[in-house]
Amino acid sequence: MTVLVTGASGTTGSRLARQLHDRGTPVRRAGRSARADVRFDWTDPATFGPAVRGVRAVYLVAPIGVADPVPVVEPFLAAARHAGVARVALLGSSAVPVGSPGWGALGTLLPRYVPQATVLRPTWFASNFTGDHLHAESVRRDDEIVSATGDGRVPFIDPEDIASVARHVLTSPAPPAPDLVLTGPRPLGFDDVAATLTGFTGRTVRHRRVGARELSAHLRQHGIPAAFADLLAGLDTAIAAGAEDRTTTTVEQITGTAPRPFDRFLTAQPADALRRHTGPPHGGPPRPSPNESARQGS
Repeated sequence: MTVLVTGASGTTGSRLARQLHDRGTPVRRAGRSARADVRFDWTDPATFGPAVRGVRAVYLVAPIGVADPVPVVEPFLAAARHAGVARVALLGSSAVPVGSPGWGALGTLLPRYVPQATVLRPTWFASNFTGDHLHAESVRRDDEIVSATGDGRVPFIDPEDIASVARHVLTSPAPPAPDLVLTGPRPLGFDDVAATLTGFTGRTVRHRRVGARELSAHLRQHGIPAAFADLLAGLDTAIAAGAEDRTTTTVEQITGTAPRPFDRFLTAQPADALRRHTGPPHGGPPRPSPNESARQGS
């Protein structure tokens, strides 16, 4: 059973592809890089058919930076149906309910094209503080996290756990559930995150609290388009209001293993993952949301 992994060089896609390969499941890595097994480009529908040919299941990471992904993704789903794809796991976001406008509409679109469809809706990634997200860059450069989350808490999730759930969903004989909210084991405030990062780096990392307007301006200064900066600031204020302050047992129910806590995620990272630097401000956009799709780089 060949599994197509879109976004195969990204945060969750790369981990999923590795897990599938390590367990002997045929995997086809799709993307624009030379390392991909098959060329795949959301801007080129001619790449859709060859990507899904002979594929049984698909890990779907929708195109980033598209306000309404449905017109882009629907032709791909039509190609998947024509190829006989039986199962799709879509990377969504805990902040985007299935059926809501825009990104949430993809969840209601899937069942029209594949017999078995699941939306994986993880909360914010633990790797936002160690990868190329603006939070990680800010820690490296300024020893601080800037947010409008206030005292709000988030049960940050290890992307490895997301990939593990995706692997089970795509390969299990049993039909998967249609909507899975994935979280880490316990919610943390950004003050808690800063304290944990302090222990990890050996430097004092602080959480600088700002309002939504100031955060949006801060993001724009780092190259984020104004509308997207406002969206990200709005997600922070939702966190401040308690939108992410809950946990689910989904990861353990699906995989049989409890999700990894944030501190253990950090200890598994290279020692220099957040080494201090004094280079120019980060110029690229941060991950658009808790995950690739709503911020979500894949």
